[in-house]
Amino acid sequence: MNEDQTQIPDAENPHAAEFAVLEALKAEVELLKDQRLRALAEVENIRRRADKEKGEAGLYAVTKFARDMVGIADNFARALAAVPPAVRDAADPQVQAVLDGVEATDRQLLQTLERYGVKAVNTSDGKFDPNLHQAIAEVPGNGKPAGAIVDVVQSGFMIGERLLRPAMVTVAKKDVSAAPVSVDTKA
Repeated sequence: MNEDQTQIPDAENPHAAEFAVLEALKAEVELLKDQRLRALAEVENIRRRADKEKGEAGLYAVTKFARDMVGIADNFARALAAVPPAVRDAADPQVQAVLDGVEATDRQLLQTLERYGVKAVNTSDGKFDPNLHQAIAEVPGNGKPAGAIVDVVQSGFMIGERLLRPAMVTVAKKDVSAAPVSVDTKA
């Protein structure tokens, strides 16, 4: 090898070394651009996550308070259920006024809870959902399919998308009278 060949990297292209450096710098620029974009995306994801957590913290911060308040709503409902409509109609006007006040307070309490994201669990479709309902007894279905909600013993509540308290319900038993009867032929 002669001296001239060691000084010139590529005899055919005297700018090959500069070109290699330029290509390396371009690759580094592309790498840095990619890292920058990824960092910006990560910052945006962190911002979104923080905003979501902030919103949830505001919504779910009242969870303990809401649990206590739905207990009060239960007491209002029990008080109103204790006076059948016939007794209420026959009561003197002062007692009716008190009952009207209890009803109004109950409605206002439920509206206030709803305004803060606390809503009653829907049981109107009659379908038992173990994520929303707690079965406390199986009772005769009276025509309802097995596992369907027969009665709501205590209302359940959601706060936002979370279950605050499950609805306590009774569910229909499987109708044993419709089960096939096996006949013992060994007798």
